[in-house]
Amino acid sequence: MTFVATLEPKSLWHHFDQILAIPRGSKNEGRIRQHVIEIAERNGLPYEVDGAGNVLIRKPGTPGRENAPITILQGHLDMVNEKNSDVEHDFEKDPIEPRHDGEYLTASGTTLGSDNGIGVAAALAVMESTDVGHGPLELLFTIDEETGLTGAAGLDGAMLRGRQLINMDSEEEGALYVGCAGGADSSLTLPLATNETPGRSTTLKIRLHGLKGGHSGVDIHLQRGNAIKLLVRALHAVARKTPFHLASLKGGSAHNAIPREAFAEIVTQEAETLTAALKAEVAGIADEFRPAEPDMKLDLADSDTPPLVWDQPTADTVMRLIIGLPHGVMSMSYDIPDLVETSTNLATVVQRAGDLVIGMSSRSSVESALVALRQRIRVIGELAGAAVEEGNSYPGWKPNLDSHLLEVVKRLHVKVLGAEPEIKAIHAGLECGLIGEKVSGMDMISIGPQIEFPHSPDERVKIDSVGRFYELLTATLEDLAGNR
Repeated sequence: MTFVATLEPKSLWHHFDQILAIPRGSKNEGRIRQHVIEIAERNGLPYEVDGAGNVLIRKPGTPGRENAPITILQGHLDMVNEKNSDVEHDFEKDPIEPRHDGEYLTASGTTLGSDNGIGVAAALAVMESTDVGHGPLELLFTIDEETGLTGAAGLDGAMLRGRQLINMDSEEEGALYVGCAGGADSSLTLPLATNETPGRSTTLKIRLHGLKGGHSGVDIHLQRGNAIKLLVRALHAVARKTPFHLASLKGGSAHNAIPREAFAEIVTQEAETLTAALKAEVAGIADEFRPAEPDMKLDLADSDTPPLVWDQPTADTVMRLIIGLPHGVMSMSYDIPDLVETSTNLATVVQRAGDLVIGMSSRSSVESALVALRQRIRVIGELAGAAVEEGNSYPGWKPNLDSHLLEVVKRLHVKVLGAEPEIKAIHAGLECGLIGEKVSGMDMISIGPQIEFPHSPDERVKIDSVGRFYELLTATLEDLAGNR
């Protein structure tokens, strides 16, 4: 047990403390799923696991409220595994190490997993509660949300009997979310033609780091730097003056995280001149991005010389392609002030079996705009000679401002927390869109505490906001059950 379990409300933080000790990256949810099932069994509650691996636990209503409408509480079990490159952490076995930082809880150089661990902990706290009045509950724990909402996509909708759902995966205190963007991924694959490494050369290992990164939906409007695009921009500019050979390139780690770091190996016979030119180029970029990225850094070090380098046409094509591919906000919403309508994230670059693979993640609340953006990515990729593969898309969630659930939570937000909430849509993806497709007539809302910089090692949750979130959640359950 860590200090986390001593925070208030203890019932919620106790469960989050246990969650921190369980590895649960996307597609590795076996242990956290078993943990949830064991808690259900300990409390004598029936559960189902569907073919996708999602878990549904049923809890009857408290005395006198057994016949109230069923309410579904929903969150996802997985987290984004991100760490700083200088941090030793094995996400397959090591627990997350929490750290108290003033008003916030954060982790030691890794993602914290408050997205969506706080929501899961809240559901477990309600599941074990004896002092929270509620009607019949269905507690739905989905898997693999962070890599494309595939758990919700494979959900067996027939499991759900309820028709009002509280999603606990939004990250802004004082906001009630009633809509979200849809999204889709694209993968561009370029074959890497190589030559033998020329003799009497120096190999430099290059690292651009210190960028903030963040959630590619929540933080894309902040105009933070993309480490992959910025490193390639600098290399391309230097290549016009000082020749070198590219031997490797990689960056980013998740489709829904803005790349914080990028790495390259270059071989040159003019190491001193190239080093000076590259430092000067990155210094100019750092000055350009300083308000958003004050800690951008460039590291260069000698490295072992590789046996092969990319041939020049391949290197030129790769750099031009990465520079040409879009990244960032494409358009803002005409209907909702300050809402990003369409964006894309150049998320990852990896070398795989003689190919370079570029991962793109696109989002939009307008289906035709998402289609057009993916078409643009495809055309740019094909012009460069890349094979383009488009992953399955997931739907957006259209706001229903006449929602009964919205009216209830909005009223209780004022009564319980003393403030009028903002009614918002989010540019990130929420599972509500997919669940709404699976189960017709579902009334949905999304709430959560204040979580900042998710999908990055800077992720943090405002501690006192968790108590207010849980107070609003339990008050809502009381109200929906008839408040008797």
